[in-house]
Amino acid sequence: MSDYFGQADYAIRMDWGPEGARRCAADVNIIVDVLSFSTSVTVAAGRGMTVYPCRWKDDRAADFAAEHDAVLAVGRLEAGTAPGTHGISLSPAGLLTATRVPRIVLPSPNGSTISAILADTGAMVVAGCLRNATAVGRWAAQQVDVGKSVAVIAAGERWREDGSLRPALEDHLGAGAILSALIMPRNIRVCSPEALASAGLFAGSQEYLSALLADCVGGRELAAMGFREDVTVAADLDASGVVPMLTDGAFSSLRIV
Repeated sequence: MSDYFGQADYAIRMDWGPEGARRCAADVNIIVDVLSFSTSVTVAAGRGMTVYPCRWKDDRAADFAAEHDAVLAVGRLEAGTAPGTHGISLSPAGLLTATRVPRIVLPSPNGSTISAILADTGAMVVAGCLRNATAVGRWAAQQVDVGKSVAVIAAGERWREDGSLRPALEDHLGAGAILSALIMPRNIRVCSPEALASAGLFAGSQEYLSALLADCVGGRELAAMGFREDVTVAADLDASGVVPMLTDGAFSSLRIV
């Protein structure tokens, strides 16, 4: 019997969160956390930085950064005041202009956690977002052409009350943008319904992409915190040709086009 929860009958898959990543168990896994982990990874990798994902935001993150001789990214509100940060924070807009450093540690309970889960399996892990959607999708199509399975994993967010998964529109749109570039006539028959539906959502929303990101729950939350520019940077479709791949525990640019 096929593993229908893991979409194993299809080479191209789409699911949500850590458990969805485990179930899909693809050869190639694209992590989509638009606001803001995968966008921040893409921006940093595009500037030549190596990014170590870290699932902790406590003292363990600082120890991890010291172990790798890396700068620990701080919270958005701390970036201008914390000593020794070089302006490196979780803000994608901030990372575009911050002092460039060779290595950073990026704490994220969503994108980093999923990356760590998949890396432990030996699978290939890539960071994808709206900024690099076409570059990642076209690269992933090449992987399908040589017989590999590909899963696009929307990270989603967490409800504060119970820690359960909260599907996030920005991640569904980011996943759909990547899948729109990945799904071609030659491979459409190997796409799961979930992948096709995600691509369809993006196709029907592309004209209003910036407005949707600005007015979705995640966009309004960041704007209320004073970080509307992060949403603008995250919504900049195909601004980057970077494909950041996780190798030996860190993301770096596979290619820039």
